[in-house]
Amino acid sequence: MKNLSMLFSLLVIFAVQVDAAPSKAEAAVAKAFTEYFQARQKQDYKTVVALESASGTMNTNSDGSFHKPLNKQSEADWKASTLGGALTTYHPDFTQLSDDVVHVRFYYEGVIETPSVTRDYRTRASMNWINEDGKWVAKTMHFSAASFGDVTVTQASDFED
Repeated sequence: MKNLSMLFSLLVIFAVQVDAAPSKAEAAVAKAFTEYFQARQKQDYKTVVALESASGTMNTNSDGSFHKPLNKQSEADWKASTLGGALTTYHPDFTQLSDDVVHVRFYYEGVIETPSVTRDYRTRASMNWINEDGKWVAKTMHFSAASFGDVTVTQASDFED
């Protein structure tokens, strides 16, 4: 009986460890996610655009504004946003939802800068990454205020189009 209990314990521990291991898709998205946010920090907008869906992204800010329409930003659009600062992702959690979709939830914190505003920024965020033509790219983004700071800084470019 003692051996049976030990065997059962080992099986439970092994099952938990196997379940905790990231899938191949989750690992690939983790790499793309890191590259995407490093590129945003460095203002390497060519890489940012390359890591977003070619058909555009669907984005939402929980700031009382409406959902944003399908958005296909170019390098020039990103550069014109004049959004800067020192922002870092924390505690990303990757969950594969299907063969071609991985959901990511994380915190995004730091100091945000625009030409007229510099302030603390802290948000809960989520993204869906899709496998598009064999490459993992961002398709949806949602940013929601967390305890202090804000989810977005309204800019003139928000009202264009």
